[in-house]
Amino acid sequence: MIQIEGSCDPRFRQVREVFAANFEQRGEVGASVAVTYKGRPVVDLWAGFADKRRTRAWTRDTIVNVYSTTKGLTAICAHRLIEQGKLDLDAPVARYWPEFAQAGKENLPVRYLLSHRAGLPAVRKPLSLEALYQWATMCEALAEQEPWWEPGTKHGYHAVTYGWLVGEVIRRITGKSPGAYFRDELARPLGIDCHIGLDASHDGRVAELIASPPPPPGAPNIFEEIAKHPESVTAKAFANPPLLTQGVVNTREWRAAELPAANGHTNARALARIYGALANGGEIDGFRVLSRESIARCHEEQSCGPDAVLFISTRFSLGFMMSQPGASLGPNPHAFGHPGAGGSLGFADPDAGIGFGYTMNQMGSSILIDARAAALIDSVYGCL
Repeated sequence: MIQIEGSCDPRFRQVREVFAANFEQRGEVGASVAVTYKGRPVVDLWAGFADKRRTRAWTRDTIVNVYSTTKGLTAICAHRLIEQGKLDLDAPVARYWPEFAQAGKENLPVRYLLSHRAGLPAVRKPLSLEALYQWATMCEALAEQEPWWEPGTKHGYHAVTYGWLVGEVIRRITGKSPGAYFRDELARPLGIDCHIGLDASHDGRVAELIASPPPPPGAPNIFEEIAKHPESVTAKAFANPPLLTQGVVNTREWRAAELPAANGHTNARALARIYGALANGGEIDGFRVLSRESIARCHEEQSCGPDAVLFISTRFSLGFMMSQPGASLGPNPHAFGHPGAGGSLGFADPDAGIGFGYTMNQMGSSILIDARAAALIDSVYGCL
């Protein structure tokens, strides 16, 4: 029987039970889950192993790459700049990033970057793996890139380019890299163990990500699409640069880079705390992350329906994913957050006062909400 560590308010004991069941029934190797309720931590649990060989215990201080869960953290940075009047959603991106006004993009608004409507989910020209870690190279390539579709006419998941697009706007406005801005404006004041760009001194406590099994027959399979149609927008979005190369995510180069769409390293406690602030009127323990008006903006739907990159329907607000059939963030309409490839998830539910975080190292094959996270979400709401 798995040994569960940490704390859990008796009211939320069902979350602990489901967390244990994830190890016994759903293939969990190492993971953490945390919940804040009305600004108060009520669940902070961890268990299992931090490596594939099961030689290192997952501890209170274990952190792990959370892939696209990072997008929500980057979005919070953008919303702070919007709130401060430094970033206008409807201004052209080129106002902040003049070089972006190439290939017919001179009037493309900031709003489209956050809502996956910019038509820039990929770069057409071939890029090396090294380019993935070269901020200027990627920003130059995107500034030159002609949109794959007329911006605003449809949406398609900007799986990795979201980070450079939104991150470069943050950098141009603040003079700080997005990772530094997030650290100074949010992570340090909140006291959360959350990093976009990880120093080597933390490597000893990073969990090893374990590759996912193949998706079940009939489920969307991005790897198959890349193999069959290597010039498609989907293939280019996920394999140019070739970030899906086996083992890349566990390298020092990946951890050190700032990829604001894909390489945040954190734990559930940190995610539950930052989203817990957003579920609590924007403030937690005296630190205000966003105003109530800004939080309302976070759950304004911008894109909904067939996704031009992922072959499934997706639903986005300004930088966040929203609930949709088969990918629920609980029963309430205003919940917002972001999942990451393999299963990690952070979200806020302002209606219920819930901030939720889940991280793991055994990747699942779901594209949106993983079965382990879904079971935990259901258990949280079953306790209210």
